[in-house]
Amino acid sequence: MGQDQTKQQIEKGLQLYQSNQPEKALQLWMKVLEKSSDLVGRFRVLGCLVTAYSEMGRYKEMLKFAVVQIDTARELEDANFLLESYLNLARSNEKLCEFHKTISYCKTCLGLPGTRAAAQLGGQVSLSMGNAFLGLSLFQKALESFEKALRYAHNNDDAMLECRVCCSLGSFYAQVKDYEKALFFPCKAAELVNDYGKGWSLKYRAMSQYHMAVAYRLLGHLGSAMECCEESMKIALQHGDRPLQALCLLCFADIHRSRGDLQLGRLKLHRLSEDIYRSKGLQRELRTHVVRFHECVEEAGLYCGLCGESIGERNSRLQALPCSHIFHLRCLQNNGTRSCPNCRRSSMKPGFV
Repeated sequence: MGQDQTKQQIEKGLQLYQSNQPEKALQLWMKVLEKSSDLVGRFRVLGCLVTAYSEMGRYKEMLKFAVVQIDTARELEDANFLLESYLNLARSNEKLCEFHKTISYCKTCLGLPGTRAAAQLGGQVSLSMGNAFLGLSLFQKALESFEKALRYAHNNDDAMLECRVCCSLGSFYAQVKDYEKALFFPCKAAELVNDYGKGWSLKYRAMSQYHMAVAYRLLGHLGSAMECCEESMKIALQHGDRPLQALCLLCFADIHRSRGDLQLGRLKLHRLSEDIYRSKGLQRELRTHVVRFHECVEEAGLYCGLCGESIGERNSRLQALPCSHIFHLRCLQNNGTRSCPNCRRSSMKPGFV
């Protein structure tokens, strides 16, 4: 397979990949890799494979092809190709949480003489290094690297790089508990996607929405967090982005836990207020908190599925079944069933709350 045919097949693979047919694209690129005699074409195919496997969360395959790309770059004896392949090697190790290796390969990139690192890839190298420092909890070094990457993006009008850096800065500020900035930067990334992202992969929108969801949750804006997380998950499902799907699932769990904590806190507040106003004989205020208590119970679904009485209104022993449905112990004993009355799952080994 010659140079022109190789180029055509690479483009065909990219079209398949962008039309959400990643497996067909991978198969085509693998055939090109087997048959092509064009070293430059082979190098480009390997870059496509590295990117595709990265977005699919298959990081070991990503690393494998990054190593092959290094060998191809050495055959080409071109420092620019070598720089690109070392950057892919750094990214592969970053995804596999081999952060010390990532930093080492990034330093190798920056130390290569006579390359385009200063103008084109230097920002991406700094971003990968910043992500690695963040993974090692070296926050000052991480921030310095992110700021350096952001300068590269601004100096070169690279909106795509700026978007990626803003998402990483969102993660950085979430970890150092500056939640306002943790929201500001992914919101900036979302603006960049809206302004410039028509030709970009949808992964950039999904990425910004996920980081916004995390920040909104940390700020207690759970409705906004849920909306952003749902949008990110929808795109991740469409494109088979399993790593992002996993992150969204964790975020959903955190949102629901936060909601549960807030609901229980409100229940305790209204119950305490009831006791206070009852002891003082303030009937109007007492009625207000009784009503609000029952509204919270209804929102949280905290009522027995058998007798319909709200849980927590009286001192009653409760029983949690393996399916997580909760009932009054007396109701289950009187019901005489060995399966959950709500979902009919087996309840052979109940736990007590």
